[in-house]
Amino acid sequence: MDRNSGQKRAVHYLYPPVEPFDQRRLDVGDCHSVYYEQSGNPDGIPVIVVHGGPGGGCSPAMRRYFNPKYFRIILFDQRGCGRSRPHASTDANTTWHLVADMERIRAALNIDSWIVFGGSWGATLSLIYAQTHPNHAMSLVLRGVFLMRQSELDWFYGGGAGQFWPETWKRFIDLVPEDERDDLITAYHSRLFSGDRETEVRFARAWASWENALASVYSNGSGGEPPADYARAFSRLENHYFLNKGFLETDGHILENMHRIQDIPGYIVQGRYDMICPPRSAFELSELWPAADLRMIRNAGHALSEPGISSELVRIMDELAHNLQNVWTK
Repeated sequence: MDRNSGQKRAVHYLYPPVEPFDQRRLDVGDCHSVYYEQSGNPDGIPVIVVHGGPGGGCSPAMRRYFNPKYFRIILFDQRGCGRSRPHASTDANTTWHLVADMERIRAALNIDSWIVFGGSWGATLSLIYAQTHPNHAMSLVLRGVFLMRQSELDWFYGGGAGQFWPETWKRFIDLVPEDERDDLITAYHSRLFSGDRETEVRFARAWASWENALASVYSNGSGGEPPADYARAFSRLENHYFLNKGFLETDGHILENMHRIQDIPGYIVQGRYDMICPPRSAFELSELWPAADLRMIRNAGHALSEPGISSELVRIMDELAHNLQNVWTK
């Protein structure tokens, strides 16, 4: 089965497309405005979708993991990407700004607590949000766990994943002089923020393509050529966060603070063959989280669109709808 057929099969597990009933931009200060939207049932169980990257932005397909009869589905574009403005800006753009933005959205919508649903970097931000505001997270549903640790960055940008994809890795590093290849995050940073748009787009596409190429077990090793504006925002933001270690005080920040959410129910959906965020992080997280249910998906990589991952996420959300709907409607 090739990559495209895998993606088509993933769609079969999702709910039909749904349009937002509410779309806004929220002024969050620092010259930033954050886009957010609502779809589904206005009186339903609230769930906030936290996209990956950083810099990936949300997409209409993300609404389709939830039964619109039961869920109030909230999507937002994090600072600097998607429909938030200014585009591709890293000024006043840190993990803690994003956590504060999520709280602003929650307050604006008059929601007491919500399900937090996030994958990859979205899982990182979901965990940090819940640890910061545990009273406002009724449950966490995570996919492709990334804990923002140096060992994870070393795996993906230091040659670990490149052991499995040597030809794709070669394309990624060949743009950088040999004497700078011991720190590719820094090497790419100087080009992504060079001030020359042509250079920024060239390196942004290479950065994004390296990640895209490894997202699915059905990949042929080609990351394609993403649109210039998307690639520039995605790559600049991701590089900015990785260069600054996620703006966390310690390398093990998330694991060190798991006691804050140990009683919050959680689900962890992890591809067994995830080349971007290897399963070890999901396993270590689950070991410190008694209330979490780790579901390892065989024959799956990192992408949200992997068939096994999509089907499991929909199954989990259906379980939560069944368990919560009677309580929620009382």
